[in-house]
Amino acid sequence: MIISEVDKKIIRALQNDFPIVSEPYKAIAGEIGISEESLMQRLALMKETGVLRKMGAVLRHMDVGFKANALVVWVVPEEIMDEVAQKMCAHPAVTHCYDRNTAPNWPYNFYTMIHGDSEEYCASLVKQLSEETGIKEYELQFTEKEWKKTSMKYYME
Repeated sequence: MIISEVDKKIIRALQNDFPIVSEPYKAIAGEIGISEESLMQRLALMKETGVLRKMGAVLRHMDVGFKANALVVWVVPEEIMDEVAQKMCAHPAVTHCYDRNTAPNWPYNFYTMIHGDSEEYCASLVKQLSEETGIKEYELQFTEKEWKKTSMKYYME
């Protein structure tokens, strides 16, 4: 796929804060000077061709009131990974789920992120997830400092 000047404008616009309005794609399209329909078609083509792999929100946990955030690392048997992942992903306190490779002295192959108003609350949620899934081997690693979250920027003028 050849990336046109319009595509570059779309990519630049998507790298900014997402508009908090009822029709965000319409607002982005207006900023670029194209129709919302055209924007959606271009995004679908970029996704289909691999130019655009994903779009995601960045949540600054502490800014929105969470007082405790825990990365939980789990040892999940490969044969039940999908089942466990579905259960954990369905829990409202879990915002991220990843399966990862293990390493020497690091047996953990599944990671979740849990948010709550205290470390005790997060620990109780993790205990509940452990009981629901039968996964007993895990560790909690609480956030001590929230680092600035930035992404790559493309086609900047």
